[in-house]
Amino acid sequence: MERKVRIGKTWVGDGEPCFVVAEIGINHNGSLDSARKLIAAAALAGCQAVKFQKRTVEVVYSKEELARPRESQFGNTNRDLKLALELGYDAYRAIDEYCKTHQMLWFASCWDEASVDFMEQFDPPCYKIASASLTDDNLLRHHRQYRRPMILSTGMSSLAQIDHAVEVLGTDDLILMHCTSTYPSKLEELNLRGIPALKERYGVPVGYSGHEIGLATSLAAAVLGACVIERHITLDRALWGSDQAASVEPQGLVRLVRDIHAVEGALGDGVKRVYDSEIPIIDKLRRVGR
Repeated sequence: MERKVRIGKTWVGDGEPCFVVAEIGINHNGSLDSARKLIAAAALAGCQAVKFQKRTVEVVYSKEELARPRESQFGNTNRDLKLALELGYDAYRAIDEYCKTHQMLWFASCWDEASVDFMEQFDPPCYKIASASLTDDNLLRHHRQYRRPMILSTGMSSLAQIDHAVEVLGTDDLILMHCTSTYPSKLEELNLRGIPALKERYGVPVGYSGHEIGLATSLAAAVLGACVIERHITLDRALWGSDQAASVEPQGLVRLVRDIHAVEGALGDGVKRVYDSEIPIIDKLRRVGR
């Protein structure tokens, strides 16, 4: 049985090219100009989509957490930081227009119900559920009421918790993302064999959301059957921000997309055959014993 989900005009899943998502997240550091540069870099690399994060700060974080001292370029409290990283309507309208000029899909992971309602203004092709939100049944149901494809990340989640989330969401138009929620992730904790295991258990397309340093393991995820590869993108890994160090710079993203599609072409269909190009070599080199 083929497992496919349509995102925009693109089919994602069995037999389809890998769908590569550049996770901009909050790496724009509140700057629309930086967001545009990251979108352009993702388009140049050949990604199919970029993803942002959207929160209603006062809902997602407690008063105590927001009041906690935290030094940043935006101020001295966690509230200063979180508010500075949130883009508003005008910025997202500009992002929507800019993505269209690059023929780039874009969507967001929404951390609360009001953020989902906010994003609906832009007619997103799908929604992403962050690993931290996998156990929030109300948020899952709120997403589903808009009947859009769902991408559910499974970091820091047990199989029992994933079972429940899949029960809440249903399997229609659902993609699961294998993920380890550390930044950066240790290679020995990536457990990439979880990709085919999730696919077999749930019967839905399965992708990979990577937070490791380096590219080889994300390429291996594609070889193991990940139909979506998502990596954080940054203009410079040395920039300020909690996600920058676990992100990929533009030139690295170019290499990753190139290599994913090269490997897709090399995997073939698994049917052993003799190629026409091998026949002259057979004539020249093969010995037949009697």
